[in-house]
Amino acid sequence: MIPFSMRVRSMGILALMVCVPAGATAAVAPEAASALHAQTRADLDAAMHGEAYAYATYSLFADQAGAQDLPSVRQLFQRTAKVELGEHFAEEAKLDGLAGSDAANLQAAMTGEEYESHTMYPTFAKQARQDGDTAAAGLFEEIAKDESAHHTAFAKALEVVRTGKGTVPAPPGVTPVTVQAGVPRVRAARTKQNLDTALHGEALASAKYTQFAQAATAHGNQALARLFTGTADVERREHFAGEAQLAGIVAPTRQNLTTAINGEQYESRIMYPTYARQAKTAGDAKAAKLFADNANDEAGHARAFENARNQLH
Repeated sequence: MIPFSMRVRSMGILALMVCVPAGATAAVAPEAASALHAQTRADLDAAMHGEAYAYATYSLFADQAGAQDLPSVRQLFQRTAKVELGEHFAEEAKLDGLAGSDAANLQAAMTGEEYESHTMYPTFAKQARQDGDTAAAGLFEEIAKDESAHHTAFAKALEVVRTGKGTVPAPPGVTPVTVQAGVPRVRAARTKQNLDTALHGEALASAKYTQFAQAATAHGNQALARLFTGTADVERREHFAGEAQLAGIVAPTRQNLTTAINGEQYESRIMYPTYARQAKTAGDAKAAKLFADNANDEAGHARAFENARNQLH
């Protein structure tokens, strides 16, 4: 499994804009957009995609380690996942100006949900059926319905925020998917690519909604915070997990550790140092320091994963 950020650097920023659903792209606040160089903003966006995906994936790897009765490895994946979301993604999102007012956050969420429910997932479902991947087609169709419901709930919440009248909808219920280690359950290259795109979109949506929930809490809107948190849970524990099962991204723990090591080494040795140099050249000192700090963290994660792999029998 190649880290999303690695694929971005190999394909270029144009490919990022093409392959990532428009609704999943970070909503940059005006003040952040004017303060940061365009390259720095692009690097922040790619980094946030990678951190969100790492969090969601490591959470599944932790579950697999638990299933194999490897509690120390399970805890390692859980701790690392928390750093990826709670520190790296959160700090990058703050610098990027990801979260704004409650109304702006709801509008950004609605844009993403509308795209996924009306364009992305229906297209993926149609293509999967054409290619004989009926299980993937069914999952894509089911998720499209969920995203449509999310859009409706966010639209109602936006009306409440704007008018001060009415009640913010209750958060959606989540039906967690238990992902077991195994090979991909799809056969067509196009379906595999679409699953990869969808996985990264769901991981980013979950991470973004977590930030939006924190912003709503800070604004004193607990009902909206619950809506965002509940929707984030659906995106990760149901949609991402269901797609991960079909994509076969979870393997036995030794292989999962190797996957994690490769990703962390890439980020610590290539991706973040490159971003730090580019930010420094652009005069974005805060971004340069953040990227450098994250590179050091990822190097530590790689060493911890290597130690864990070495201790496996």
